[in-house]
Amino acid sequence: MRAIEITQPGPADVLKLCERPMPVVKSGEVLIKVHAAGVNRPDVFQRTGNYAPPPGASDIPGLEVAGEIVDGDLDYTTLDIGDHVCALVQGGGYAEYVVAPIQQVLPVPKGWSMLEAATIPENYFTVWSNVFDRANLSAGETLLVQGGSSGIGVTAIQLASAMGHRVFATAGSDDKVAACVQLGAERGINYKTEDFAAVVKSLTNDRGVDVILDMVAGDYLPREVSCLADDGRIAIIATLGGGKSTLDMGQVLRRRLTVTGSTLRPRSAEFKGAIAKKLKEKVWPMMAERKLKPVIHTVFPLEQAAAAHALMESSSHVGKIMLQVI
Repeated sequence: MRAIEITQPGPADVLKLCERPMPVVKSGEVLIKVHAAGVNRPDVFQRTGNYAPPPGASDIPGLEVAGEIVDGDLDYTTLDIGDHVCALVQGGGYAEYVVAPIQQVLPVPKGWSMLEAATIPENYFTVWSNVFDRANLSAGETLLVQGGSSGIGVTAIQLASAMGHRVFATAGSDDKVAACVQLGAERGINYKTEDFAAVVKSLTNDRGVDVILDMVAGDYLPREVSCLADDGRIAIIATLGGGKSTLDMGQVLRRRLTVTGSTLRPRSAEFKGAIAKKLKEKVWPMMAERKLKPVIHTVFPLEQAAAAHALMESSSHVGKIMLQVI
C-alpha cells in the first residue's frame, strides 16, 4: 500500500511517499480502506521527534480517518464489511489502509461525505473528553476556547454553542476572530491586540468563565486563572506556549479552582470506546441535522503531506487540513 513515512525527525520535507506492507488485523480490530485522513498538530510533533507513537502503534503518522471496512473482527458489533466509517487510530492514518480498534470506529454521520467524516474523530474525541468529561462543562456555564480557529477550536466552539453554552474564543487575527464568531462564539478575542483575561471579565460582569480549553499553557496559565470563575476548571491539551507555568496557589485554594490536562493517544481502546458511545448518542444526531458542520480549510492529495504539514505550522488556516487518499 502507499503510505507517508517520517524518514527522520525534521522539517516537513522529511515526509515521503513510500510502499509499506498492509497492516495485520488483530482480534478486536477492523481493517479500513482509507478515503481521507485528517492532519493534526500531534502529527507535526511526531514528525519533529517530540511525540513518539505508543508501544505497538504504527510509526506512520495520522490519528483519524474515514473509509470503508474491508476486513476485521465484526462478530459483536452492528458494523459490517463495506460500511462507511470514521475512526480514531493510534497511528497509521496517512496510508491507503489502516487498522482500528472496533471500539473507536463510528458510522459516518448521515449526510456527511467521507472527507467530511474524516474531520471528526481526533477533534471530537478530544473536545468531549476534556471539556465535557474532565472539565464537566454543565448547563448554564461558560467556556473560553484558546486557539479558536484551530481544528480543536472550531469543534469546541460549535459543540458547546450547539449545546447552549456561552462561548468566547481567542485567535491571532481579526479574520480568524470573525470566523470564530461565525461558528458560534459570542465574542472572538484577538490575543495579539487584546487582553483576553480583561475581555472575558468584562463580558461576564467580572465573574469569569467556568471552563477554559487551553492548548497554550506557558505564560497563559496565570492569566487564565485570573479570569476563571470560582470553582472554575482549566483543561490543558497542549503546551504550545511552553511546558512550565507559574500559578498563584492562593487563588487555586481560596476559589476552589481545578487545573487538569490529558493526552488522548496513549489511552486504552476501552477509554476511547466510552467516549465514542457518548459521541454517537449525544453528538451524531446534531451532525445528522447539520447543527454541527465540518470546517475544512484545505485538502491535499496524500503524496503532498509535506505541504499539509507546512500549512499546519504556518498557523494561517481556519479549521481542518485534510489528506485525500482516494
